[in-house]
Amino acid sequence: MRQVLSGRVKKSDGFDRRLLAPMMLGSVLNPVNSSVLSVSLVPIGAAFGAPPAQTAWLVSALYLATSIGQPVVGRLIDLFGPRRLFLVGTALTGVAGVVGMLAPNLGVLITARVLLGFGTCSGYPAAMYLIRSEARRTGQESPAGVLTALAVTTQTVAVIGPSLGGLLIGVGGWRATLAVNIPLALIGLYLGARRLPATPPAPRAEDRHPLAALDLPGMGLFAAALVCLLLFLMEPAAHWYLPVLTVVAGAAFTRRELRTVRPFIDLRVLSGNLPLLATYARSLLAYIVSYGFLYGYTQWLEEGRGLSASQAGLLQLPLFMTALAVSTLTGRRPAIRAKLLVGSAGQLAACALLLTLTDAGPIWKLLAVVLVLGVPQGLNSLALQNSVFHQADPERMGSSAGLLRTFGYLGAIVSSAASGALFGQRADTGGLHHLTWLMLAVSALFLAVTVADRSLRGLGAGQGQPVPERTREGRT
Repeated sequence: MRQVLSGRVKKSDGFDRRLLAPMMLGSVLNPVNSSVLSVSLVPIGAAFGAPPAQTAWLVSALYLATSIGQPVVGRLIDLFGPRRLFLVGTALTGVAGVVGMLAPNLGVLITARVLLGFGTCSGYPAAMYLIRSEARRTGQESPAGVLTALAVTTQTVAVIGPSLGGLLIGVGGWRATLAVNIPLALIGLYLGARRLPATPPAPRAEDRHPLAALDLPGMGLFAAALVCLLLFLMEPAAHWYLPVLTVVAGAAFTRRELRTVRPFIDLRVLSGNLPLLATYARSLLAYIVSYGFLYGYTQWLEEGRGLSASQAGLLQLPLFMTALAVSTLTGRRPAIRAKLLVGSAGQLAACALLLTLTDAGPIWKLLAVVLVLGVPQGLNSLALQNSVFHQADPERMGSSAGLLRTFGYLGAIVSSAASGALFGQRADTGGLHHLTWLMLAVSALFLAVTVADRSLRGLGAGQGQPVPERTREGRT
């Protein structure tokens, strides 16, 4: 088989390992900016005199932009290939790093986070697109090792982020957590330009004019509905009218997608793919809890327990080590359902431990929380990613992977809004316990949805097997 890469013709029968570096770097840009921020919220609040309810916008700004951008950019990748979108997004990430590093006030810093959200939303859909296209090219259904490497990399960076953030703050203050995007973007631009396919695959007959396939009205209505929903979640009391606007925009979006020939999100196919919808629901639930820990628990360590940003970051290193070990040991095992069951049960156990914490309890309890949380952290993202890989339409892998991230970021915004509401002016122990009860209920629902989903049985068991001919041709 022959493959065009960076303008050169290369012969290869297996997965092209040259793609791994840009795939992984692009995929980690968003998680690293999410997790590094968790330990810098308190220093940023102190620098600008802003309480947790205001600094929570730094979290939501990133996820608001990314929630909209992921499926939109994913659809563009489906149509035009990953290279151009990857390079544009990576360049925007570098620009956002400069703006954030020089931000004179909280408003400019929030703007930088919006730019980061749009800039970092191309990496993951591009990676999933490349994995699917390589699977089709090589005739292998699922390169389990590559999927595992991608999941391990993204979740590892998400977990090690607080420690990295603490180190950066200790060396250069909170501005260093924004400046780190500049060298990462430069490396990403170099790798993307050198290693990603120079041209997209040959288009199908009906896609000879890909610009005509862009459903711009559908994308606009999708963005409007999502913005209204997320703004309401951030300040429900102040914006009571936003749910009405969300419903109106959502109804218009649904009508548009059901009537247009080339929809942005094919609701007919999606509504008939209940297993994929269940995976998106699980992503929402799992990340409400995961980001509740990432932001709520970390803020409590600094304000409730009085630890420094560096100490709070270092305390989460055991979580990184546990998650990495769990992902590595289980990554090649095809049992997606078992991973989700253990992951949801692990979140329940970690929540139960949070309820035992006090302002001055022993340090071993703090370590126990992160060690237990490391297990679901290592399992859930891996299982959800692999679920989408097997359940989604191969021709819409980029947009389907983007939607997975969108639902995950919805969970992040819900948890951020809950943290801001339940903590108020200070992240104290009482607020942490209130947040924990919410996470406990969500974890129980996550477990119930997983137990009830019969489609998970045997899912992923065919990893490493030849791709069926109809899949290789891109038809479903």
